[in-house]
Amino acid sequence: MEVLKIATAGSVDDGKSTLIGRILYDTKSLTTDKLEAIEAKSKANGFDYLDFSLATDGLVAEREQGITIDVAHIYFSTKKKSYIIADTPGHIEYTRNMVTGASTSQASIILVDARKGVVEQTYRHFFINNLLRVKDVIVAINKMDLVDYAEETYEAVKADFQKLIDKSEYKDQNITFIPVSALQGDNVVEKSESTPWYEGQTLLEHLEKLNAQDVYEKAQVRFPVQTVIRPKTEEFHDFRGYAGKLYGGDISVGDEVTVLPSLTSSKIKEIYFFDKKFDTAGRGSSCTITLEDDINISRGDMIVKSEEQPKVEKQLTATVCWMDSKALNPGSNYFVQSGSNRILAKVKNISGTIATDFSGEDTSKNTLTLNEIGKVQIQLSKPLAFDSYSKNKASGSFILIDSQTNNTSGVGFIE
Repeated sequence: MEVLKIATAGSVDDGKSTLIGRILYDTKSLTTDKLEAIEAKSKANGFDYLDFSLATDGLVAEREQGITIDVAHIYFSTKKKSYIIADTPGHIEYTRNMVTGASTSQASIILVDARKGVVEQTYRHFFINNLLRVKDVIVAINKMDLVDYAEETYEAVKADFQKLIDKSEYKDQNITFIPVSALQGDNVVEKSESTPWYEGQTLLEHLEKLNAQDVYEKAQVRFPVQTVIRPKTEEFHDFRGYAGKLYGGDISVGDEVTVLPSLTSSKIKEIYFFDKKFDTAGRGSSCTITLEDDINISRGDMIVKSEEQPKVEKQLTATVCWMDSKALNPGSNYFVQSGSNRILAKVKNISGTIATDFSGEDTSKNTLTLNEIGKVQIQLSKPLAFDSYSKNKASGSFILIDSQTNNTSGVGFIE
């Protein structure tokens, strides 16, 4: 069954957890004991309704404060599709958590409180969705029940959000507006009778029609080698296969390929999925390939089509979201992890921080602190094969790992 990964975002108390809880409830995805626990806790809190946020806020501090702190992953299925929802926090100090949750998502739901409209965090959340090139963004204008389901309120919020869209440089994004009430269930799973003026789909109907394959956007073929398979059996003593995940496009037996960084050329001899051979592998496939020539290939190398070669250089410029309490400064040493390739690197320069309200870059700063985003130049200890993130997400992104603590300190998107 097709799996769709979704990230949620919104300011504090906009109703993200309640919306997800409502989806789980209306799709009958909550277990009996979970539902009974929600009913009991809602009653104990003095509510005359079910507090659906209890279905997702897993940390004690979250339940006590009624907010989301960490990224919670929620799984549910319908007859058409399986879903993984990353319920990300709304607080500004948890920006890194939102980046983490949205980094592998095909779609994103940004909640906006109909009473408050577009606020500072809305700018930040939409900016991050642009930075990560999330293709489908659903703007759920929530709490419509608290504004009497007024169409003019919905249209006013929609018009304000359109101003953000106009500032975006990522023009291939699909933006969909849906008026909802997460608490009452309006236009979440079932069509609402309270919004006769809204002729679009419900939230779940829209999600059901999205193509999960779009996360592996069609681009140039990139096959990072994760492991070299050499069976220690008499029958397959000559077998040498290269296993990994295919990004960008399809490959077929007979395609001319180049191995990076050695620039050695060959042709694809065989394609395996488990123990079965196929003539073609589609993007997003995890497979094993063999080549017609015996080439020295190791983990971290990249196989590409010969006519679609990426850059292979020892320096790069990237937009970096900083996730560490220890600031990023020029001269610092980190490991750049790109796919299965880990390379020692030095930060050459930080040209400034980027404002998440689309107002531009502050070039007066040459350091990045926790949750800040900036332009960074990095010098690598050996060549790396890469693309710009806008052309290929898989080969255009990396993480920075602290060489002393081994912590993931930042995530970068190559220009």
